[in-house]
Amino acid sequence: MFAYYLQLGLHSLKRNPLLTALMVFGIALGIGTSMTSLTVFYLMGSDPIPWKSDKLHAVQLDNWSAEEPYRAPNEPPDQVTYLDATALMQASKADLQVAMFKVVWPVQPENQEIKPYSAMGRATYTDFFAMFEPPFKYGGPWDRAQDKENARVVVLSRDTNEKLFGGEDSTGKKVRLNEVDYTVVGVLDKWQQRVKYYDLTNGAFNDPEEYYVPFTTAIEFKTRASGNNSCWDSPKAGWEGYLASDCVWIQFWVQLNSPARVAEYKSFLDNYVNEQKKLGRFPRPLNNRLPDVNEWIVAQRVVPSDAKIQVGLSFAFLIVCLVNTVGLLLAKFMRKSGEIGLRRALGATRGQLFLQHLIEAGVIGISGGLIGLVLTWFGLMAVRGLYADLNNVAHLDWFMVLTAIALSVSAAVLAGLFPTWKACQITPATQLKT
Repeated sequence: MFAYYLQLGLHSLKRNPLLTALMVFGIALGIGTSMTSLTVFYLMGSDPIPWKSDKLHAVQLDNWSAEEPYRAPNEPPDQVTYLDATALMQASKADLQVAMFKVVWPVQPENQEIKPYSAMGRATYTDFFAMFEPPFKYGGPWDRAQDKENARVVVLSRDTNEKLFGGEDSTGKKVRLNEVDYTVVGVLDKWQQRVKYYDLTNGAFNDPEEYYVPFTTAIEFKTRASGNNSCWDSPKAGWEGYLASDCVWIQFWVQLNSPARVAEYKSFLDNYVNEQKKLGRFPRPLNNRLPDVNEWIVAQRVVPSDAKIQVGLSFAFLIVCLVNTVGLLLAKFMRKSGEIGLRRALGATRGQLFLQHLIEAGVIGISGGLIGLVLTWFGLMAVRGLYADLNNVAHLDWFMVLTAIALSVSAAVLAGLFPTWKACQITPATQLKT
């Protein structure tokens, strides 16, 4: 019976090609607009590491000025000081922990055909790789002994390895960074991140780093962070004065494998800060926090309010398109009143007619949805062209494709309910009079 109704629906649509095209295009335009904004919104705020996002926690310590909070109403800094980062690393109270900061060093290739260039990197600890799980193509991370030794080792991104070594296994080879030779211990495979959640301070949608070096090595070379650096009091002169200051410039993350471990670590942080208060630091009331990945994304406002407004406006436009489709379907079905009356007279029930016309509306929805997917693809391509920093979140995945199809069919069926119901109210006798 379904196949028969589908055949009737297709035949009906072919009889009015212009009207059919208007309905399909209206739904396609609404779907394309709404799905473009919804895809960007969804990927901005979606869980970037769902299998362990509840185990990874950003560390916030409120070392800010007593006169005012870091951010109203009472938000602690989103980074920590060097003093606190090194103290927490030495305490090693978490299951895994990492202090890190963004660096920009010149890369000086051995290949004379490649000119030296500046590249963004990350000074970090080896636990970074176990915590955030970037995939390795060759080799692996350095070990904890090399963290302590300020080792001259480096992990390269896939793109950097392609550029410097043609994509070959470069483990054991040398790379010259900032006038110093580093031994390659590992090369990452493609690491596609929707949101760079481990360093939201320096760009939520930035590309991954091009290389990774030990935190201790970068400090030995007196490397200042190339990212955000905030101070509420002027540091003393010189490198040592900067390290001893209350300037915040280091991201600190811990992995805590159970709620009990979270509670234990929070207690440890509170005790640590209370001890620091005795030394004249941390003038503000106790305000330590341990947000997990998704809480951190919300707290740092990765999804701007503008994106929410755009989603609302795009769905309002979809509703306008559906209202127009309702009007067109109503006009179409009313023009078939004679045919509907004849079918009723020949024994067709209202339920059968209702199902027939809903299937016809569904065909319009599927057609509009498929064209809407194409429009969505063009829309996301336009977003990538206009906003380079949104490249990682302006892509369709299978979930959003299925969402678009489901939305288009649901929208068309909903739009067809009233016209279909109206058509089924036609009295056969009024249509069969001669």
